[in-house]
Amino acid sequence: MHKSIEIDERIFQDAVKFYGSLFSLPPLASKVYAYLLFDYDKVGITFDEFVEVFSASKSSVSTSISLLLNSELIIDHNKMDERKRYFFINDGYKKIRFEKIVQKMKDELKLLDDLEHFKKNHDGHDEKMEAYKALLNKNIIHIQESLNKL
Repeated sequence: MHKSIEIDERIFQDAVKFYGSLFSLPPLASKVYAYLLFDYDKVGITFDEFVEVFSASKSSVSTSISLLLNSELIIDHNKMDERKRYFFINDGYKKIRFEKIVQKMKDELKLLDDLEHFKKNHDGHDEKMEAYKALLNKNIIHIQESLNKL
């Protein structure tokens, strides 16, 4: 089995499990993503290497790569003098991921405000809900400040 990068099997398996769960990836897509994490020099991994390393069918690898590309977890490049595509981790995804998290928190805050407005017509104040909303707001501010540094 030819590998253009060196991997640690234990870390690889931990990454497969973690990112598979985090991003709700099927097993092969999770393996492709985890494998790309070890491409520290950003040389890129070819389609053929994935097929060989994972002993998977071309259609399965193609489906996994398409899923990862569509979800913006990876990117691809063609080198000027070659037809092969090289795949890389999308370093910009970290920012995209947290922007999505912030948006979900903002959406939840709006929903909670709407519910609270509706609830005022029925009964009293909910201190736990106010504490939760304050926590959401603090986290939104903190994440946005950190995103500005990326």
